[in-house]
Amino acid sequence: MRTNSLVLGIDLGTSGVRIALIDIQGELVHSQGIKYPNGLVFSEDWKYCCKKLIKNIPISLKDKIIACAVDGTSGTLIACDSSGRPLSKALPYYLNCSEQTNYLKKLLPGGGTTSNTNSSLARALRLLSRHGNDLLLRHQADWINGWLIDNWKWGEEGNNLKLGWNLIEQSWPKTFKGMPWIKALPKIVPSGTLLQRISLKNAKQLNLPKNLLLIAGTTDSNAAVLATNASYRDGVTILGSTIVIKSFVESPLEGLGITNHRIYGKWLSGGSSNAGGSVLKKFFTEQQIIELSRQINPEKDSGISLLPLPFQGERFPINDPNLKPVLEPRPISDSLYLHALLEGLTRIEVLSWQKLNQIGAPHPQKIITIGGGARNPQWRRLRQKALGVPIESSTNPPAMGVARLALRSIKEYKL
Repeated sequence: MRTNSLVLGIDLGTSGVRIALIDIQGELVHSQGIKYPNGLVFSEDWKYCCKKLIKNIPISLKDKIIACAVDGTSGTLIACDSSGRPLSKALPYYLNCSEQTNYLKKLLPGGGTTSNTNSSLARALRLLSRHGNDLLLRHQADWINGWLIDNWKWGEEGNNLKLGWNLIEQSWPKTFKGMPWIKALPKIVPSGTLLQRISLKNAKQLNLPKNLLLIAGTTDSNAAVLATNASYRDGVTILGSTIVIKSFVESPLEGLGITNHRIYGKWLSGGSSNAGGSVLKKFFTEQQIIELSRQINPEKDSGISLLPLPFQGERFPINDPNLKPVLEPRPISDSLYLHALLEGLTRIEVLSWQKLNQIGAPHPQKIITIGGGARNPQWRRLRQKALGVPIESSTNPPAMGVARLALRSIKEYKL
């Protein structure tokens, strides 16, 4: 590794893609983002955004890139053929497939998070019912990795937990064996694994070094945590399109809606709500949210109790596919309505941390916040009052976190 080497991180989120270039000290050198032209469910948008952002990297930086890692929304699943060609639109992470209830009970009679109708497994079963068994099932980050290296064989372990991968036993459930669709599942590798070099075709088209190495990344929320440099004493809340909370723990936690990941040899546990910034954008533009927030006095209560889910169903802290949003009454004042929505989102975050603490996570001494909501001072004050611990904001993008993961792997491989 040369002293001027750079590492690329690609973050595929709910609303768009962001890239980050870091140097060998892990410091940010370049970052840029772009929204999906049509939406999360269009895989061509994933590829389009990646291409555009990579092509926009200054050539003086491109020549120094030695490795790349990708993160993505951990439940967004696509069916494709053996050459990676999509058979239909992707099914987004928030989609509930209630028609798969009986099949899920048959596959996973013991229950668990994967047996829920909003799991990747439920979405996989819907795709299999549509397209048959002769296909590949790949999550968002794994599909982009497949495109970059022209090999759709691999799946990163963290992105496939909701599909049924058992992180402790390092295997798929025994009930999967013998299923006609078992070959549709990816070959799982741990986060940080060296996959292979970028394909010569993509290296040429994207004007990237032909020796650039692809490293198995992680999920978008895990990447966000890595970007914050959080320790065991810190909690992390991601306020993006959804609210996600994460905490490093000594051993895996158990509970509905809980996910356990292994990053850097440490356990990272947490849960994801369906609620978040996407609810706010149903009613207000980004500029309106900024302007209306300035009119909010966070020291006072709005007097309105809302449950701001974007649609019916919740994953965490309450695991209930039938839970209905409460978005009324809507007062005449837009600022008062935004105030009530922010209070509702704050209550969801508070309940999430209480749930995580109840099942064994340490109570955080401080909470590091990342995502668009971290920039809202009124929301931060509402949260600080309700949570009762100091809150710090991190401006480091998740793409920086997944780039740091790749850098660490490159150093360990001594490449």
